[in-house]
Amino acid sequence: MAIRRKKHLAGGSLAVAGAVLLAGTAAAQPAAAVDLPHAPVAYFSAGSDLTGRQTPADTGNTGCQNLPQPALSAVNFTTSDIEVYYHHDCFPGLPGKPGDWHFGLGSLHWANFTYPALSYKTVH
Repeated sequence: MAIRRKKHLAGGSLAVAGAVLLAGTAAAQPAAAVDLPHAPVAYFSAGSDLTGRQTPADTGNTGCQNLPQPALSAVNFTTSDIEVYYHHDCFPGLPGKPGDWHFGLGSLHWANFTYPALSYKTVH
């Protein structure tokens, strides 16, 4: 009887180990498929995950630039950093809360924004 029980537990352990391995593989898959560019480019997107209407970012201009429409995501595959603001005219702070806060979109990065982006500055 003891031998039978050992074999039964070993078989159950294999089944559990297999299930854990499959669960780990499924968890390692990306949450969302985002089409990233393969050339130097920077733009803002109206939707999250770089979806929706795109507005190119002028990374040659270091002055403040207001976006023509609110953006929920952006990509920056250039050598410059971009400071993203949640107010027009690069006014810092969160919506409804003044402060010195802005979002730093580094070179060779993309991001979804917590709040709609309304303006930006390029930093060389």
